[in-house]
This record gives sequence, structure tokens and C-alpha cells, in this order.
Amino acid sequence: MKVRFNIEYGTVYGENLVLNIVDSASGETVANHAMKPASDKAWKCDLDVPAKAGHIDYYYSVERDGKPTRHEWTVIPHRLDLNAAKATRYITYDHWNDMPDDSYLYSSAFTDCVALRKPQPCAKSRYATIIQLKVRAPQLRTGETLAVVGNEPVLGDWDETKALKMTEHNHNEWVISMDGSTFKKAFVEFKFVIMGGKGKPVIWETGDNRTVLLPVLKEGEHIVYELQQAYFPLYPAKLAGTVVPIFSLRSEGSYGVGDFGDLKLMVDWIASTGQRALQVLPINDTTITHSWTDSYPYNSISIYALHPQYMDLRQLPKLADKKRAAEFEKLRKELNALPQIDYERVNNAKRKYMKALFDQEGAQVLKSDDFKAFFAANQDWLVPYAAFSHYRDLYGTATFSKWPDHHIFTDEERAAMSNPRTKAFKEAALWYYVQYYLDKQMRAAHEYAQSKHVILKGDIPIGISRDSVEAWVEPKYFNLNGQAGAPPDAFSTNGQNWGFPTYNWDVMLADGCQWWVKRFRKMAQYFDAYRIDHVLGFFRIWEIPINAVHGLLGQFSPSQGMSADEIRSYGLNFQEELMTQPFIADWVLDRIFGKLADTVREKYVERVHDDIYRMKPEYDTQRKVEAAFQGKESDEDIWLRDGLYALISDVLFVRDRKNPALYHPRISVQFDFIYEALYDNDKAAFNKLYNEYFYHRNNDFWYHEAMKKLPKLVQATRMLVCAEDLGMVPDCVAWVMNELRILSLEIQSMPKDNHIKFGNLNNNPYGSVATISTHDMPTMRQWWDEDWERTQDYYNTTLWHSDAAPHPLPGWLADDIVRAHLSCPSMLCLLSLQDWLAIDEKMRLEDADAERINIPANPRHYWRYRMHLSIEQLMKSASFNHHVKDLISQSGRQS
Repeated sequence: MKVRFNIEYGTVYGENLVLNIVDSASGETVANHAMKPASDKAWKCDLDVPAKAGHIDYYYSVERDGKPTRHEWTVIPHRLDLNAAKATRYITYDHWNDMPDDSYLYSSAFTDCVALRKPQPCAKSRYATIIQLKVRAPQLRTGETLAVVGNEPVLGDWDETKALKMTEHNHNEWVISMDGSTFKKAFVEFKFVIMGGKGKPVIWETGDNRTVLLPVLKEGEHIVYELQQAYFPLYPAKLAGTVVPIFSLRSEGSYGVGDFGDLKLMVDWIASTGQRALQVLPINDTTITHSWTDSYPYNSISIYALHPQYMDLRQLPKLADKKRAAEFEKLRKELNALPQIDYERVNNAKRKYMKALFDQEGAQVLKSDDFKAFFAANQDWLVPYAAFSHYRDLYGTATFSKWPDHHIFTDEERAAMSNPRTKAFKEAALWYYVQYYLDKQMRAAHEYAQSKHVILKGDIPIGISRDSVEAWVEPKYFNLNGQAGAPPDAFSTNGQNWGFPTYNWDVMLADGCQWWVKRFRKMAQYFDAYRIDHVLGFFRIWEIPINAVHGLLGQFSPSQGMSADEIRSYGLNFQEELMTQPFIADWVLDRIFGKLADTVREKYVERVHDDIYRMKPEYDTQRKVEAAFQGKESDEDIWLRDGLYALISDVLFVRDRKNPALYHPRISVQFDFIYEALYDNDKAAFNKLYNEYFYHRNNDFWYHEAMKKLPKLVQATRMLVCAEDLGMVPDCVAWVMNELRILSLEIQSMPKDNHIKFGNLNNNPYGSVATISTHDMPTMRQWWDEDWERTQDYYNTTLWHSDAAPHPLPGWLADDIVRAHLSCPSMLCLLSLQDWLAIDEKMRLEDADAERINIPANPRHYWRYRMHLSIEQLMKSASFNHHVKDLISQSGRQS
């Protein structure tokens, strides 16, 4: 079968066009074909393809000197159907597809959930000559069909009742094949229309009539016209949803923690109230110590493996040992009655249950065809994960550098653990079994959500644990001598030290970011939208020295440091020794330590000259101080420890991690003693330098850094992409997010405009997610009582009340705040379950402080919040549910 591909594209000297063939199943490019110039701006390529190929997916790219310089939007590639039974030659006229402004409508969130339409194969055409029209029309909703009507009898002579219905052969792309011999005119005019079914009006596309000048076709020729996207006068979709961690869910039958079965129940509540999205926190395995410290969901030991705590035991086979089953059931009721999660008891119980079940029927499951298919599809990550989990428990630590052996996962070991006949396989088999069922349950929950028109939105953590499978088997991708975190912000005055290793982007970019691409594609098996945690990390990460505890001594990486001469050019008398070492004077010690100042002078510092000191070598890093105070918990000890941390971070500049001749101004140093000691003219010079460095100097540099990475990730799947873009946000972040159509996060109490206290909800961009609070923030009710002066300001200037703000937050006022957020322009309005419940004083938890999920300033926070009522009780709360549905409907957010 011969196919000629034609496209118009204006190249410049030295550029060539390439036709790239895509494997439909994997999405990978499998062949590249150089195109030839046909005429001015016109390019062509002739291929011989197998007649039984069914269809061809492809995209175009531009090359210079054999290297690709740009390519089309590849999330939805071109598709040519080879469905003409008598065709001997296909001729297709394409156009270049850049990422459309409404690319979100092509995401699986909209096609597979909101619209719930699946592409259909094209019927065989048996005409001698064929005219095929192909067009993208992403605005169609559930139950609607695209049709074409025009100035030919075959096109209904402009009678919409005779319009020809088309087939959606690819997501949002519609085709129709017509008998070429039935056309009476060479110049054909037509338009596309939406057919909504019986009783629903026909919607015509906007703009002028479309036209095609038909050539004289030879027998066996099949000509395809790919047309520009159709637009209809339809209001863009706005959706509402709920944010709640899976671990926080509660049902009558769960085991002390939310599970994948509860997720399906929560989907039912979402759908019943007119919501269209359910956002959760990360669900990957975080088991490091088997203690409550593993409750932190952003510190995963695997970017693929699901957390065993989410196993719904109700969906597993029953234990044959009735006595033991009764014991487990008794414990389930006890744990499920607790107001919060008892992480250790819950996970220990579930682990024992799964081990008992594995001993009972694991061998049979592992022989099944279904398990073998799962193992084959996931073997690359599953085997090292199981090995890591086995050695972690065997050696009593997840820190693989402390294991007596197995510091490297060899190919021989991988092969042995993949062979069911070996002892190594049997040692790892429990973890295979557990992940098999977890995958099965999460996939089922995902499919169930889609069937209910509900978007499941996941969360991609920016980091991984340094005690993780990936750090063990793929260390080349990480800088294990650094720590990722965040600079000081409203959440933490000392910054945040997450402890994650930073990424070695040079290595990751060398293989096209395959580590990330595979991670995103695995996530797409469970979700149709995702939140990029700390998207700023793709521009630059806040990298903290390995010997630091707090985040104040960090620097942005990558970033352009400053030379000593450049610092001096701002008028600052830069002195390296004085400004890169802690400034410790008598008056500083007195201010920090008060009555303990002499203790510090005697034990922790040594005099340099006059009243100036330096830290003693045994205490000259925050990690050394941390180790010295290990296990000391008295108020005085904590005062001393934190004061010593502050002394060590009291520097004006930090040295660049890669180039010791470059420097970075220390973040938030204006609040520290070394800055206070500067002369006023030096303060002014430093402030000028500081503002230039943090807000302007790196903008273009960081833009290009992000554009090396994010386009590959955004186009790796069809999930809807959202990002958490809070904190110290440079201008380039908005440039990249707008260019890649990534939805921003808008929080009224944290406006991106530094000149205002509270954001104007009416100014939210459409391409955004609006919310009131996140898991890292106080809930709406907590925030209301946290700072009464700020609350009063909000009450008067934003909610337009003139009296005193009531405390605590009454339900009617919470209702007003929720209503305002639902009415904003943002595409998605996703509210925490706690903030939804705040509108009803009978439904919400009496103690607002018990609703807090995380406190970022506390790196050892216990993540244990659980909804106080069961999902079954929530479903039966008719009055509340009716009100939620009304709020959503009145705001125009029901799809």
C-alpha cells in the first residue's frame, strides 16, 4: 500500500522536515523518514506500508544538521486510517499541530472521565475513490456526535437533518469517508455541526464556510484532508471537586485507615453531589522504619510501588483459619473506631493479614496467567522493589549503605529474583503478591471513577527518599551529597529541609528524562490528572548542604552565582572570610541565649579576637550539633540546640556548591545578626544585590532549564497537568506554565501579587485550580482563628462586611467563602473535605485543630488525620449533599 504524506511548513535554510512513525500501543517513535521539498513551503514523503496495518500514527519534526530542533504536539499524533478496501494509494494533506490552547480537552480527564467517550474503529469503505475529511473537535460532551453538512447532495445540501455523522477514530478527532464519485462539484463548501440526540438543538461551528477544491481522482485513490480544529459557541467547562488523602477516608468496613475500596465509595459521594474530581495525596510505599515516621506520604521508597496500607482486605479472599480471621476482625473494629490513624498498629496488622493470606493461597496466585501478565509488565521496577523490601526487613534498616552486602543490585540477582524456581524469588514473592493485588484494586478504582465521570487526580512528589529503591539501583540520577528543600516562606521561617537527594539533571536529560517519563506513564494507569508537587523544582531546586539541618544555608541549583568583583560592583565591601563564616559576637550570644550565653562561650565557641568568636570544630555544622543533642528533650536543651543552629546559619553569603569562587546571598539574612551589623550603606547595597539575584538574575536561565525538562513530561501522557506553584516564584514560572498549558494553583490567602494581601478571585486565570487550603496549610476554620487582625481585614475588604468578624467561623460565612470560590473563573475548584464540611455546623468536626493534615515547619509531623464520619454517613446526609449539589450547580460547575 502506497501512502503520500503532504504538509505545508515554512522552513529556513538548513532545516529539513522529518516524518516520525509512532507505535500506537507504547507511544514510542519507531521510525523516522526524511521528507522532500515539493514546492515552496510544501513537503512530501512516500511510504510503502502493509495493507493490514489498520492505521498509522505519526508526527512531524524539524531537523538541522541531523538533530531535531522542534516537533509537533505529540500527545495526540496524526492518525491515518487504512480502511479503504479498494484503495491502492492514500494521499493525505496535513497541517502542523502545535499544542492547542485548549489542550486540556484532549487530556484523559476530559475525554475518558467528563465526556466519557472512547474512540471507535472506522468501518471499512468499499468505494472505488474516497474523499475523507478529518477534524479535531474537542468541545463535544457526553452523548454528542460530530457531523458534516454542506453544499452537495451527499452532504445534505445544508439541511442539518441530513448531516452525515462522523466517527471519533482518535481522542477528539473525527473522520468521515465518502464516495468520491458522488460529488457533483469540484469546489465543496461545508461546516461541522454537533448532533446532541433527539430533542437537542444542532450546534453549528463558528466562522466562515470551509472549502475544499477536489482533484480528479483515479480509481483506487483515497484522499484525506486534515482540517483545522472546529470551534463551537460553547462555554468552557468548569468543574468542582474534593481533596482528601486516601489514608484519611473512613468507611464502616475499613481497617483503621482509608483504602482503595473506600476510594470507590468516595467516588460515589463525589458523583452524587455533582462534583467531577477527587484529588488525593501520593499513594506510593513509604515504608522505611515500620514506625509512624513513615506516615509522611512524600518520602516514598519507590516511585512505582503502592503503599500496602491501602490494600482493601475486603476485596481479598477470606482467611481459612476462622479463629485468626475473627481476631483480625476484632482488631479491625478497634482500629477503625479510633479518631485518628494509629499508623504502626494498622500497618503491622495489615502486614500480618497479607502474610497469612499469602501463605494460604500465594503459590496458586503466582501461577495464574493474570499474575504472570502483571509481573511481565512491571518486572523492571517490581523486582528491585521486592529485593529492597526483603533486605530492609532482613537487615533492619532501609539505609542500604549500612547493609552488610547487596550494596549494588546486580543483573545476576535480578535474574534470580525473576525466576520462580529460585530461592531468591521465593524470598521476594510476598512483595510481588502484595503489589499485584494493590495494582488490581487501584486500577479498579480508577476505572470505576471513569465510569462515574469522576477525574481521579494524583500527586507527583518532587523528591524521593535517599533510602529508596531508585537511590539504590539508579544512583546516577541523584546527587546524594545534597538535600532538597524549600526556602523560607509562610509555612516555615527556617525554610524546609525535606532530606531528599537532588536530581542529576545532566544524566537525566542525556537519556530524554526516561526516568520521569516511565514514572508518569505508570501513574497514568491510576489517574487522569496529576499535581506536580513543587513545580519550581524543575526550574531550580533549593539545595541544602548535607551537613545542614535547616534550609537557610541552601542555594538554588542550578543558578548563576556571583563573583567577588560582581558583589563589589553593587557597592558592598565584600570580605570573603567575614561574610561567608558565622558572625558571632558577644552581643549576638547575649541576644540569642540570654542566661545561657556563658555556657555557649565555654563549651561551643572559641574566641578569635576581641569579642568575636567561631564555632568549635566539634560543633561547626548543624548536623554535628544535632548529633550532640540527640535524645536531649528538655526546654533548655532545645533552646541551646536551636540557638546553635541559628549561629551557624548567621552568614551573609553561601559559597557556590560547584564553583568555590562564586557566591550566593543567604536567603532571608535581613532578619539575622550579620545583616544587622552592617553599615546602612552596606545594607542598601546588599538589598539591591539581593533583590536582583533572587527575582531577576536567573529568570531567563531558569526558563530554559525548565523547558529542557517539562515539555517531555507534560507530553509523556494524556493526564491533565496541574502544578503547585507556591512560594518564592520567579517570573519565568508563569511563562513556562502558560506555554505548556499547566494549570496553576490559586489560593486567595496566598496571592501571587506581592502588593496585595488577598487575591481577587475574579482575576483567577481559567487555566488554574482554585482552592481555599492545602494539606500543608491550616484549614479554612483554623485560618480564620489563627490571626484575628488578618481575619478582620479579610472580612471587611474581601467579604465586604462592616461589622466585627465572628469567631469561630460560623457555617453561613464558610458557605459564603465556598460559594465565592466556586464562582471564580478557574477551570477546577477543588476544596478540601474539611472546608466542604465547614459550611454545615452539624456535619463538621467540633475541634477545628483536629482537622489539620500537616505542619510543614515540623519535619517529624505525624500524618494521621482521618475524617470523623464514615463515607456511608456522608452519603446519607441528604440535606448537606443537596446543598453541596446546589452550590455547584448555581456556580455553573456541573458538567
